[in-house]
Amino acid sequence: MGKYIELTGANFEETLAEGVSLVDFWAPWCGPCRMIAPVVEELAEDYDGKAKICKVNTDEEQDIAVKFGIRSIPTIMFFKNGEMVDQIVGAQSKQALAEKLDALLA
Repeated sequence: MGKYIELTGANFEETLAEGVSLVDFWAPWCGPCRMIAPVVEELAEDYDGKAKICKVNTDEEQDIAVKFGIRSIPTIMFFKNGEMVDQIVGAQSKQALAEKLDALLA
């Protein structure tokens, strides 16, 4: 387990309220989700102190998934100061995700 933050209904809004955040919507049974899990953990290490790297288990946090209209996973959303500013559906390279984070941090 890396430095990523596991989001729940209880901490979602508070965690994303300030700064830049990447949120990975995933489920344990999802193959592509398992494929990108190590990438998400690496990003959590790389961006420690700069951006929040978070995960939402859509099986356990269905209310959050419904709120954001998650229809396929993995879906990765980018937030800045609590506002969703970008989203990618499907497995992505570490470089693609890092570029989005860097753009938001600039």
